[in-house]
Amino acid sequence: MHDIRAIRENPEAFEAALNKRGLEGLTSQILSLDSERRARINAAETAQAEQNKASKEVGAAKARGDEDEFQRLRGLVAEKKADIARMQSEADDLDGQLRDLLLGIPNLPLDSVPMGRDEDDNVELRRCGTPPALDFKPVEHFEIAGVVPGMDFKTGAKLSGSRFVVLKGAIARLHRALAQFMLDLHVTKHGLEETWTPVLVLEDMMLGTGQLPKFGEDSYKTREGYWLIPTSEVTLTNTVNGDLMDQSALPRRMVAHSQCFRSEAGSAGRDTTGMLRQHQFEKVEMVSITDADNGLAEHDRMTRCAEAVLEALELPYRTMILCTGDMGAGARITHDLEVWLPGQDRYREISSVSYCGDYQGRRMNARYRPEGGGKTEFVHTLNGSGLAVGRALIAVLENGQQADGSVVLPAALHPYLAGATVLTAEGQLA
Repeated sequence: MHDIRAIRENPEAFEAALNKRGLEGLTSQILSLDSERRARINAAETAQAEQNKASKEVGAAKARGDEDEFQRLRGLVAEKKADIARMQSEADDLDGQLRDLLLGIPNLPLDSVPMGRDEDDNVELRRCGTPPALDFKPVEHFEIAGVVPGMDFKTGAKLSGSRFVVLKGAIARLHRALAQFMLDLHVTKHGLEETWTPVLVLEDMMLGTGQLPKFGEDSYKTREGYWLIPTSEVTLTNTVNGDLMDQSALPRRMVAHSQCFRSEAGSAGRDTTGMLRQHQFEKVEMVSITDADNGLAEHDRMTRCAEAVLEALELPYRTMILCTGDMGAGARITHDLEVWLPGQDRYREISSVSYCGDYQGRRMNARYRPEGGGKTEFVHTLNGSGLAVGRALIAVLENGQQADGSVVLPAALHPYLAGATVLTAEGQLA
């Protein structure tokens, strides 16, 4: 959400920032609604003052026996009372329209974010690792012989429809091991606080992080009005919803492993084979709550935390800065980590790390008291995958695949698999 006072004070800068997002004309619409709303409020206040004055004069007219003046003043009081009610109602309606408009407007990109329309305009910052030089034609994860017995799309579809999977045996164990490894790394090496949260949330929580009102079609809502989280960013970030904290308590760094649910609205026909794009999946999510001065440094730190997972798993990757046209609505700047997938012969996104400024803090009314005194400020928030578990599974399988259909597993996972180092071509851990 945006500060209406900042928009009033510098509408040109606000409009220029929205133009980078490909949006035009919203600033004038905002200021028009705001002007009408303030005019109604001022008119109501003027009418209230006139009503108060007339009310005082009514008694005086009655006392001196001026019946005509008494009746006129009584009528004026009633008229002003009706005017006040009407103008307050109009002001409330305009206030609701303004709030809804502001809630639907994306965050303003930082000046350092490259201009662009889509993923083709993203900019590579760095890459790490070299794609494996295979002496055979690699296949996608679901085609690897050792994977086939444990990745059951047919049963998943029977149970729940398309874009669901049942994992069994060694593949289910490997999937679980990846999540446990990621959590342990973030907790023991990166100092994040492990947190467990619900997957069902109230509507206000989805509003707080920006999934609503504009992107409701991307998520699932129950009959009782709860929403299934698209990621634990929603729950972790909203742990401070409505709170007032001391600056000394910041940053607050959290990590959670959770089930995630997305309708994938608008993605029909994209990545329909395999586990790359599912309606139900797991993520290890990182969230930081910080102050206004340390958001960008925290963004770099969180990016390194995600990169460290890929490096420990010996997976080649590249780090991208997203352009204005490809960046999520709540972000001011986003780093995408893209892992190499030999089966697709390309890099694919496995983590997005975003700095949101005070965009979510303002929506949640989450504040902190500056250490040096002064007025309270909205917290700044960050979120990032550390990592998407299913996509990490895909990457481990494809990068470790061998010509005989087996998979060599990264050393970091061996302790989580009772010392197993290989997924055999028959689908067993050995």
